[in-house]
Amino acid sequence: MDTTYKPETIEAEAREFWETHQTFKASEDPEREKYYCLSMFPYPSGRLHMGHVRNYTIGDVIARYQRMQGRNVLQPMGWDAFGLPAENAAIQNQVPPAQWTYENIDYMRKQLRQLGFGYDWERELATCDPEYYRWEQWFFTRLFEQGIVYKKTAVVNWDPVDQTVLANEQVIDGKGWRSGVPVERREIPQWFLKITDYAEELLADLDKLDGWPDQVRTMQRNWIGRSEGIEMQFGIEGRATTTLAVYTTRPDTVMGVTYVAVAPEHPLAAEAAVANPALQAFIEACKNTRVAEADMATMEKKGVDTGLKAVHPVSGEVVPVWAANFVLMEYGHGAVMAVPAHDQRDYEFAKQNGIAIRQVIHPATDLGAGLRCHWGLAGTRR
Repeated sequence: MDTTYKPETIEAEAREFWETHQTFKASEDPEREKYYCLSMFPYPSGRLHMGHVRNYTIGDVIARYQRMQGRNVLQPMGWDAFGLPAENAAIQNQVPPAQWTYENIDYMRKQLRQLGFGYDWERELATCDPEYYRWEQWFFTRLFEQGIVYKKTAVVNWDPVDQTVLANEQVIDGKGWRSGVPVERREIPQWFLKITDYAEELLADLDKLDGWPDQVRTMQRNWIGRSEGIEMQFGIEGRATTTLAVYTTRPDTVMGVTYVAVAPEHPLAAEAAVANPALQAFIEACKNTRVAEADMATMEKKGVDTGLKAVHPVSGEVVPVWAANFVLMEYGHGAVMAVPAHDQRDYEFAKQNGIAIRQVIHPATDLGAGLRCHWGLAGTRR
């Protein structure tokens, strides 16, 4: 017996045996329990690297284990081969995108086969194949016909070099992850799905997913992000017909409002910036600032007084309107009523800019204090 491991011989023989006997082909078998093992599809960049090997080895181990348990396993493979990366690579290499992409797929498929992963290659797909994306287009048109898809303008991260929209995760220190240039905040027309129409149903049905880990269900709840509150209208001093819509989850603190903050992209901020160079400079600076919700708590709170005054809807008091970097245009109406005594962000901004802080809800100190709410100071309102 040869005690020396010779991969070029042993592994080639194993692969040939698997392919000849279609070991990893998934077929209909009602007598066996099904198991679907799907790893994320790689982008056909041209060559596999050790990150690919690590990721797909883990998936393959799981698939093989489940197969050894007697389950009918389907483990497919495909290629995330559509969009900007393929276009940029084609431009860089001066070849047509289709030629570049399919040549890379052929090479990387050969590498995956050499690694001996247990894929059912009859289930292979590429997202750049018209036979695949035609169904995405079909599905989109069905949603559009049902009124579930709509179009509106929204602020995005725009890479001026790659000429495309970037997710927050693709913005590193204010720069595009591929181009390395400062990213702009730009308002452009976009298509949206009315996911919020199904928020209640989605949240309720999360409790039915008994097989899901608690942390995954929590992540889904946070992603759905249901928020219960009311919409209030603040007047604008000197403008009888202009109002500023504000959404709040804490209407009980309305008497503690000492200023109103709007997003840098808000129409009122843009209007006021025409005669306010400092405000204009602030708005321009915010275009190159990452403003993901997760960054709001730790980022430095900055803003500029617009010079406008908002009229309190209850008391009639006049309060300043500030453009602030911690207000998101895509949340509510891009404006918040600021209650520094009962919201941490509002508090930090007020302290920094010398704005009044008015406490209107107090903790109960004893039983004789009368009816008082048990809200803590500087809580989170949004």
